[in-house]
Amino acid sequence: MPVSEAWHQRLAAARADRQQTHRWRTRQVVANGASESALDFAGNDYLGLAHDPRVSEAQADGARRFGAGAGASHLVSGHLEVHDALEEALAHWTGRERALLFSTGYMANLGVLQALADRHTAIFQDRLNHASLLDGAALSGARNRRFHHRDANDLENLLGRSEYAHKLVVSDGVFSMDGDVADIEDLVSACKRHNAWLMIDDAHGVGVLGDNGSGCVGSTWSSAKVPILVGTFGKALGTAGAFVAGDTALIDHLIQFSRSYIYTTAQPPAIAAATLKALDIVQREPEHRTTLNANIAYFRREALRLGLPLSDSTTPIQPLILEDEARTLTWATRLQQHGIYVGAIRPPTVPKGESRLRITLSARHSRHQIERLLEALTACQREETACLANA
Repeated sequence: MPVSEAWHQRLAAARADRQQTHRWRTRQVVANGASESALDFAGNDYLGLAHDPRVSEAQADGARRFGAGAGASHLVSGHLEVHDALEEALAHWTGRERALLFSTGYMANLGVLQALADRHTAIFQDRLNHASLLDGAALSGARNRRFHHRDANDLENLLGRSEYAHKLVVSDGVFSMDGDVADIEDLVSACKRHNAWLMIDDAHGVGVLGDNGSGCVGSTWSSAKVPILVGTFGKALGTAGAFVAGDTALIDHLIQFSRSYIYTTAQPPAIAAATLKALDIVQREPEHRTTLNANIAYFRREALRLGLPLSDSTTPIQPLILEDEARTLTWATRLQQHGIYVGAIRPPTVPKGESRLRITLSARHSRHQIERLLEALTACQREETACLANA
């Protein structure tokens, strides 16, 4: 058998398996983002800054001033003044000595864990951590253990039994599929008792939670208690890229040893300029978070009143647990017919039996748009009840 034919048979078998289990993913082409006729309740633009004309103009001006791309890695000639200014602003915002830019949140997590951990290290992760954290731990070669979700007692037991000299506890800040928040105080306490370092990936909390929108860690918890803080720009800040914040020793180590930082072209300077503007807006205009929180409260109140299977989340991530994968796809398709986009999340992204609609709210959503979503969800519920009655 020709080599190419053998490979194509392998790809076909994987495709067939995923399609038979209703887990084949398809991309949706969305024209010009959300509008009154097509509403986006799937994205992570929590403060609406991706569509803020000031951020767009800052990006355009940055491209005019610095060019479309950095042209090289940060360690060659791609680290420009605008990158340096953004790192300084992020360090100040999060109360850290230093910050370091990465091209994506995924690359930040891979880079931190690969640079810090090895076979002499034990990593302890929340079971619901993002895939990039799990992959980073695997890449590092460290001993990787997973504790029950938000279960400090289980973490304590694992830490207490570990004989490794170097222990690293890793958790999402806001969990991306459930919307609940890590108990930072419990994690800090456990790490202190067992001489472990703590790493928090606050991708979905930065810009939304905490003082000045600095997240569930931010300036509230010092680098002495949370030594490694990861945040992203592609959610609440509305741009793209990520950062790691910590003390000087950590950042210097990452610059020297983080492969996903060293061996990639620096973030486009126009993106850095846009992120600086978004960061300024987040700190100067708390009304965006006020509007977002009002939208979350309204949606939750009405969804619970309608009897929708809503999870316990107070963040912009509002999952409706529908359990069955086919049911989840059916609801998502019906919502799309109403001109509403939501995430249909199924295994392996979430555990089996926990398929859900991942609804995300934004400060940009109007009350009328949220009412449209609630009406469409009620229609899904009503149609499902009618089908069951006629079965």
